[in-house]
Amino acid sequence: MTTPTDSFASDPTSRPTPLRTELFAQSQTVIVKIGSNVLARDDDTLDVERVVDLAGQVGRLIQSGRKVVIVSSGAVAAGLGILNLTERPQSLPELQAAAASGQTHLMKTWGDAFHRQSLQVAQLLLTIDDFRHRSRYLNVRNTVRALFDFGLIPVINENDSISVDEIAVGDNDQLASMIATLVPRPLMVILSSIDGLFDGSPDSPNSRLISTVEQPGESLLQHVTGTTSSRGRGGMATKLKAILNAVSTGESVILANGRAPGILDKIAAGQDVGTVFVARGESIPAWKRWIALAAQPAGRITVDDGAVRALTTQGRSLLAVGIRSVNHTFAQGASVDIADQQGTVIARGLVNYSSDEIQSIAGRKSAELPSILGHVPYGEVVHRDNMMLVDPLASDAG
Repeated sequence: MTTPTDSFASDPTSRPTPLRTELFAQSQTVIVKIGSNVLARDDDTLDVERVVDLAGQVGRLIQSGRKVVIVSSGAVAAGLGILNLTERPQSLPELQAAAASGQTHLMKTWGDAFHRQSLQVAQLLLTIDDFRHRSRYLNVRNTVRALFDFGLIPVINENDSISVDEIAVGDNDQLASMIATLVPRPLMVILSSIDGLFDGSPDSPNSRLISTVEQPGESLLQHVTGTTSSRGRGGMATKLKAILNAVSTGESVILANGRAPGILDKIAAGQDVGTVFVARGESIPAWKRWIALAAQPAGRITVDDGAVRALTTQGRSLLAVGIRSVNHTFAQGASVDIADQQGTVIARGLVNYSSDEIQSIAGRKSAELPSILGHVPYGEVVHRDNMMLVDPLASDAG
């Protein structure tokens, strides 16, 4: 594999940095999320020239030996032009019509752009249910890996033409962070219409671009201005929540301006562009990432302070003795949130017992369980191997 500095054009005004060079060198898969404002012109029609330019840069990423997944917004924006609408529709049927009409145009544009490089694309349209259910999640993962084996580039979007609140991922930033659980050694790149994260309003001349965030956490929200995209669903808040999801499971993220010339080339060359959010700790196995970010919680277990310490500082499993209450009805094997007595979610895991069984053994010592249940196939209510500590803010984003 060639090195990034050998493979990509160097900008004389921006020298490669060791951190960014190392992040790219360690990556095996680059997830490129491209926002609606990057892909749409001012009149809301699709910017074909920009798609062609970004496709050329993605082609160079592939030539460097990386796999690339594109999470592409723009279907609704493309549909606005087709339907002769001047602004994003507010009603669900009109939004779905715009997405349905625009998605075809969007995929044809990506397909034509990559065909110039003798590369081919494949479309995946997903909803949150494709991640909540383990079997469907594995089907998506296996499809993506098969596409890689065939040399195709997955172009993924939320299935806006059928999505409603119950099955919507919410935005493509969140979708991209979920895709990161599917692929090996991912580096997530979010291309937006701004240069990165600023210490104030991006429009203020006094604001400065933050180059590196080494300990991403809740304090990032102080940089949210409340502005949302005119074409997409969210703004900086949704991006930061998706970024916190990714970094909490051991993946680094770069937020940069997708309209800037050669932006992916510069990222691949390790240059100091945009904002890099450094992963918190080592990468977490895909199984635990799925538990933390994708598996839909069916209920909640509230635990006492001793159990909180055992889970968060001692690396223990959840035992019945530390449980104080159970909310909702769920079956054995369900995903549940585990919260402290103040209501803060501290972990998520797969239960070994049903909600009724957990209710009956809550607060009881392990020696008492056989007489209560009549059987004790598991010593733990949630085993540590099937549990993932959850950043409270990232949990809200999911």
